[in-house]
Amino acid sequence: MRFLLALIVSASILAASAACAETRVFIIANGSGDQCLAKGDKCGTSAARTYCQSRDFAQASAYRRVDPDEITGSVPKSGTNCSHGHCDEYVAITCQR
Repeated sequence: MRFLLALIVSASILAASAACAETRVFIIANGSGDQCLAKGDKCGTSAARTYCQSRDFAQASAYRRVDPDEITGSVPKSGTNCSHGHCDEYVAITCQR
């Protein structure tokens, strides 16, 4: 009986820790040019958290500018999406449940 109880408790702990540890990185266009997000500055915390919460995640654990070379094949090279002196910039936001 103790063995069964210990097994149930262990399974519950593993399930809870796996659910808490879910992390996902979102790559988004920084159309607004938010330099707080791009530089990873503290002033970007609210915007990153709001983005994560809009996707049913509890918090943002990190955010930073992403070089198009880091995203293989999905983002045009620098300069191809430029208009009026403004080029597309991308930000990675890491969200956690």
